[in-house]
Amino acid sequence: MTKNISIPALARVEGEGALYIRTKDNKIEHIELNIYEPPRFFEGFLQGRYFQEVPDITARICGICPVAYQMSSAKALEDAFGVEISPDVYNLRRLLYCAEFIESHVLHMYMLQAPDLLGVDSVIEIAAIAPDVVKKALRSKKLGNDLLKAIGGRSVHPVSTKVGGFYRWPDKDKIKGLIEDFKWGLEFAKETARWAVGLDFPDFEMEYEYVAVSHPDHYAIYDGDVLSSTGNKVPVEEYETRYLESHVPQSTALHSHTTQGNSYFVGPLARYNLNFEQLRPTAMEIAKEIGFVPPEFNPYKGLLARAIETIEVYDVAIELMEAYDPQGPPYAKFDLKDGEGYGVSEAPRGLLYHRYKVGKDGLIKEAKITPPTAQNYAQMEADLAKLAPKVLFDRSHKEASVALEHLLRSYDPCISCSTHFLKLKHDRV
Repeated sequence: MTKNISIPALARVEGEGALYIRTKDNKIEHIELNIYEPPRFFEGFLQGRYFQEVPDITARICGICPVAYQMSSAKALEDAFGVEISPDVYNLRRLLYCAEFIESHVLHMYMLQAPDLLGVDSVIEIAAIAPDVVKKALRSKKLGNDLLKAIGGRSVHPVSTKVGGFYRWPDKDKIKGLIEDFKWGLEFAKETARWAVGLDFPDFEMEYEYVAVSHPDHYAIYDGDVLSSTGNKVPVEEYETRYLESHVPQSTALHSHTTQGNSYFVGPLARYNLNFEQLRPTAMEIAKEIGFVPPEFNPYKGLLARAIETIEVYDVAIELMEAYDPQGPPYAKFDLKDGEGYGVSEAPRGLLYHRYKVGKDGLIKEAKITPPTAQNYAQMEADLAKLAPKVLFDRSHKEASVALEHLLRSYDPCISCSTHFLKLKHDRV
C-alpha cells in the first residue's frame, strides 16, 4: 500500500522546500529535506567586487538578520587587513546586534512558533483571543527595528556598517531617546519568559552536539571562539578544519557535518547550553525563576532560550545606550594588502561563518559563507527520523503534517539564506 502526504508549502518560515518521507511495512525507510529554492550565488558574485561593498551586499542575503551577515563579513575583512577597531565601534556593533536579536526573536516566538504551541493556525487567531499580548509583541519587535534604523539608517538592510567601523556615528539624541521604551521592552521580555514556560511543549529530546560562539567575558553574540559541547574549542580561523560542507542531491543548500561525519546543532538552544554562565544577572534571575537551566535537549524549547536571550539583549542594549558617547572617528584607517581573513558571529538562528581572500587592490578573490540554517539541515533530518514514526502511523494526515512542520519551525530555518519549505510527501508501501 502506498500513501502520499503532501503539504503545499511550509508556513511561517523564510524560504521554500519540501519534506519527503518513504515508509515500508510501517517503518521509516527514507527521509530527506528537499531544498528547491534557487541558489543565489552570493559567494560567486562577490568575487571581483571591492571589499567595502561586501557588508552591504551580504546584508541582502537575509532581511531578518542582515546585521549578522554584515558583522561576520566586516570582521573577516578586518582580519585580512589587520584592522583594529576602536572600543566605541565595538560597543556600537554590539548594540546594533541587540536590535537584530530583539526583532528576530520576538517575531519567531509570537508569530511563528507560538501558534503551533497554542494549537492555532496563525498569530491572527492569537490576536482574536489576546489582542493586547499581540500588540505588545508587535511593539517590542518594532523597538528592535527602531534601533536598527537609528544606528543603521534603515530598519531593514542597514547601510552604516563598513570595514573598519561605521560610515558615521548615529545621532546621540535618537539613541538616548529609545532608552525609556527599551526599559518597557525589558519588562515585557520578562513577561514573555514567564508566559512561555507554561506552553505545552512536545515531549521530544535528542542528544545533540551543540556548537556556538563563546566568549569568557559575556554571553557571546558578536565575537568569540567556536565552542562545541564535546569540549572542543577552536579559533575562528580553524573553523573549516572541524566543520565541513557537502552537496546532497536533493538540495540547493549544502549540508554541514563534523570531520567525524556527525550532524550538529547551532542556534539559541546551542548558545544557551554552552554560554549559560555568561548571562547577566537580570536574565539569569528569570531563567532560574522559571526553572529553565541547562542541560536542555528539547528543540521545541529553543523558544525559551530565545525568551531569555531577549531579556539579555534588552539589558545589554539599555546599558550601551546609556553609555553611548562616541569619541574620535567612526572608522579605522588602514592600508590594503593581500590577505585572507575569517569572521564568525551569532545570527539569531545560529553561528554564521565568513572567509575571504582579498588582494592589495581591495578586490575579493574568494568568498566562503556558511549560514546557520545550512549547518542545521542534517540535524533536522535526524530529528525528523526520530519523530516521524511517532506521528505518521497513528495520526491523521493533518495532525502528522502539523507535527512535522512544528519540529522544523522550532529551528526557525531561514531557507533563502541557506540556498547558495514545506511540501511533505509520504510514500507508504
